[in-house]
Amino acid sequence: MSESTDPYVLSPTEGGRLLTGAPWTRLAIVGDSVAEGVTEPYAGYGLGAWYDLVVPALRTVRPELVHVNLGRRNLLTAEVRESQLQAALDFEPDLVVAFCGGNDAFRREFDPDAVEEQLTALFEPLGATGATLVTSGFFDIVGNPHFDPRYREVARERLAAISVRMQAVSERLKAVYLDMQSHPTSREASIWSGDGIHLNARGQAVLGTEVIRALADRLGNPVR
Repeated sequence: MSESTDPYVLSPTEGGRLLTGAPWTRLAIVGDSVAEGVTEPYAGYGLGAWYDLVVPALRTVRPELVHVNLGRRNLLTAEVRESQLQAALDFEPDLVVAFCGGNDAFRREFDPDAVEEQLTALFEPLGATGATLVTSGFFDIVGNPHFDPRYREVARERLAAISVRMQAVSERLKAVYLDMQSHPTSREASIWSGDGIHLNARGQAVLGTEVIRALADRLGNPVR
């Protein structure tokens, strides 16, 4: 299997067809390493991050699209809000992709209520601008062969818990939510980087495809 034959990956051209009629011309990306696009090669796939699929697909419809990626690795949700929220607002986006929360799951003291509060504090001002907000839950790491097996179950439970809170906040704010927990590739070893935490090139392509599909659904365009 390769990027061109993967049933869970779109090409930018296919993505552009799905995004017919898209109104967005200013994209802001905020978050942690998922937003930043930290990745590694995987045979048969380009090395690009998820946004290297999304941005070209949007530009097939809106050539004037401009974007800024404020994402930085290792940040907790509170740190994303403190360091990126104002810059994102100043950019005056009409589309925001916010990928964060995973690092909160790996803290010694895990408080899902506190994480939900921080997610709300970040998402509410972004949504209040009228921009379309895209958020995401987390892949199920049970199929990740590189994650330390001593901590796999507790990490899996915490990421699932944050995904539930993420979805709840997103639904309240009428954001576009990606349910990656139930994605068919979620438990596959082939989407993970060797560091045990980040998505590899295939995982990035899958994530980018799901962003496009979710935006197409928001537009009311048929998604096969």
